[in-house]
Amino acid sequence: MKFASDNNGPVHPKIMEAMVRANEGHVPAYGGDDLTRSAIEKVREVFEAPQASVFLVPTGTAANALILGSLTKPWDAVFCSNFAHIHVDECHAPEAFTNGAKLTPVGKRIDKFNSSELKTAISGFNPSNIQQSGHGPVSITQVTERGTLYGLDEIAGIADVCREAGVPLHLDGARFANAAAALGCSAAEMSWKVGVDAVSFGATKNGALAVEAAVIFDPARAVEFRRRQQRAAMVFSKSRYLAAQMEAYLTDGLWLETAGEANRLAGLLEAGITGIDGVEFAFPRQANMIFVWLPRFRHRALKEAGAYYYIEAGVLEGDDPHEPLLGRLVCDWSVKEADIAKFADAAQGARP
Repeated sequence: MKFASDNNGPVHPKIMEAMVRANEGHVPAYGGDDLTRSAIEKVREVFEAPQASVFLVPTGTAANALILGSLTKPWDAVFCSNFAHIHVDECHAPEAFTNGAKLTPVGKRIDKFNSSELKTAISGFNPSNIQQSGHGPVSITQVTERGTLYGLDEIAGIADVCREAGVPLHLDGARFANAAAALGCSAAEMSWKVGVDAVSFGATKNGALAVEAAVIFDPARAVEFRRRQQRAAMVFSKSRYLAAQMEAYLTDGLWLETAGEANRLAGLLEAGITGIDGVEFAFPRQANMIFVWLPRFRHRALKEAGAYYYIEAGVLEGDDPHEPLLGRLVCDWSVKEADIAKFADAAQGARP
């Protein structure tokens, strides 16, 4: 019963097989090989963006920080949600790679913000006042850190505010595929077609070993990226192994297949615990992540039964068996339905 993170799951066999196939002979290093060129073209095809600049990196933090570094001046504000990964989980990497730009949370919600809140936040800085931050990029997360989604109309509204302010819009898409599968849209429809300028296109959480693509739709905005990537020690000499993962990930729609399966399994998990006494969902499940309040005694029973997941609020130790604790449950493509049923049974059968 492994529901801690989609980072914890195995590599999809088709991706592992692709890496084995790539492990043959000598080819040019540092992206000069045919496989890297082919993978980059596949990314462009999926995004319907033949002119896009595409860079393969091993981590989502690298993609986020390097993109923002390429789009941001050191004195700018970077606008993001209160619980954005770039704000709470990347150890100031965006600040470091932008040479000190100010991450500025927007709105009251923990997971996302709307266009009106963004407009208010941007207007709080006067770019002509050198004592204040300048207007820098806006970054949204899709799927958000609380498992919710921005609808396409919401992204378009945010993009309108960005255009009005003259700033680029970045999308942190560590779970981009889960969002596209949930919304039933294409990569292009969830990115440049609604005004997104750059995407951190994740694969690692969705079946890859370690690869993400930084996609910048206007090549003029990407001129600094390659040097920043080199300076950050994020250029792989044997880039074919990154490329092999990305090419397999995008072949025959595997990226949407694995994401759709993860979303489906999360739906089964949600249904399995719905209606159990004391269960209260903190956020609507819209993709592959569930945030649920459970009484302490149910958490204890689940842990004793072997369930592995994170408790986000509260502690397992405590005297009150009925105190609610917030659990985070995440499914990837490899979760077994039998484990979902076992988890639901353990939660249902728990006693104070």
